[in-house]
Amino acid sequence: MRSEAVLPAGTWDPATATDRVLIDFDRRHRRRIVLRTEAGADLLLDLPQAVRLRDGDGLPTETGIVLIQAKPEPLLEIHAHDEGELVRIAWHLGNRHLPVQLLGDRIRIRHDHVITEMVEGLGGHVDDIEAPFDPEPGAYAQSGGHHHHHHDDDADHHH
Repeated sequence: MRSEAVLPAGTWDPATATDRVLIDFDRRHRRRIVLRTEAGADLLLDLPQAVRLRDGDGLPTETGIVLIQAKPEPLLEIHAHDEGELVRIAWHLGNRHLPVQLLGDRIRIRHDHVITEMVEGLGGHVDDIEAPFDPEPGAYAQSGGHHHHHHDDDADHHH
């Protein structure tokens, strides 16, 4: 199978997917890669430029649409006593240019014992979890005059 386009999450119905691929965060910024689907088929992703594949995106092929799902990986889930404390923690994480997934009253980041100590020192609480990681695309993700579904490089800038 071959796909030369990405259908952004929310623009198509994942219930119509004919197959799916599980991909961790590191492997979801791609232009060209061969992926193995859950059904065991090889899928060549061949895009004109690299994009950040997001959980829920679709890859149209000659036989249907393959659903992209973020593969669970070791993460830290951060929460705090109040909103202000969580915002302060988020500022410190952004100041370190870490990819972050914002979930309202929680923040997810990749597992890092140094950051655990920092968050706890700021009064936050950290739980080790395994979950899909789909961080914010970054402040510059939509700039540059590109059309739909342009994603950032690995240098996220969250302040």
